[in-house]
Amino acid sequence: MMKNVLIAGAKSYIGESFKEFLSQWPDEYSVNVMDTLGLKPVPEMFKGVDAIFCVAGIAHIKETAENRHLYFDVNRDLVVEIAKTAKSAGVKQFVLLSSMSVYGLEVGRITKDSEPAPVTAYGKSKLEADEEIKKLEDENFVFTCLRPPMVYGKNCTGNYRALRKFALKSPIFPNYQNRRSMVYIGNLCEFVKCCIDERRAGLFFPQNAEYTNTSEMVTAIAEAHGKKIKLTKIFNLAIKIAPINVVRKVFGNLVYEPVDTVDKYGVKESIKLTEE
Repeated sequence: MMKNVLIAGAKSYIGESFKEFLSQWPDEYSVNVMDTLGLKPVPEMFKGVDAIFCVAGIAHIKETAENRHLYFDVNRDLVVEIAKTAKSAGVKQFVLLSSMSVYGLEVGRITKDSEPAPVTAYGKSKLEADEEIKKLEDENFVFTCLRPPMVYGKNCTGNYRALRKFALKSPIFPNYQNRRSMVYIGNLCEFVKCCIDERRAGLFFPQNAEYTNTSEMVTAIAEAHGKKIKLTKIFNLAIKIAPINVVRKVFGNLVYEPVDTVDKYGVKESIKLTEE
């Protein structure tokens, strides 16, 4: 039976990737993308839709006092209104792309029992949307809340791009042991598909089956381009005591408990696919 999937949020890296991913099964999924810029949701927009994958939101922009309200206008208010309207139209499942940022951590280990404590407008707006949509859930309306770690893949935006740039320019990189939860876009798409197929309800941490070491990732990126990069421990003490946020984000340990893992693509294979 054909399943009608609506991706709410145009020009989203994750949304567009998921649409392309589902195109492998043209007889099983009908996929449409809704532009949410300036959207005023009405029930007619969602008639006949089985599941919504909502990727609408503001991210990857510098937060200021002037633009802070936009996070709540879009990431919370608009997304909640889409969910409410979709439910009234008979949509059975709402899959929301939330964020690891709701926990407000730069280092640490997060479990399903960890209490959210966002510190940015982005994280706070995401958490408030999660909480409001959770209230809508009933036997006819399934809420699937996804809080992935850093997402990477071919042509991705965000922190991976900065690591890639460094890997291709620098001849050396710190040889530092750390662990990060990350998710390759192919693994994330596989997880979202399973959530829709099985109408999974609840909170999920979609992630690669293996934790990632930053030094190993940079080495793999360089090798994918036929470049060798020398790892050195000379910077390790400075990294260990550095109070600088960017250093903690790159080299600190930040992991989810090993749940909701996807091993369709391993870390090394995923980097090759990202860089090919």
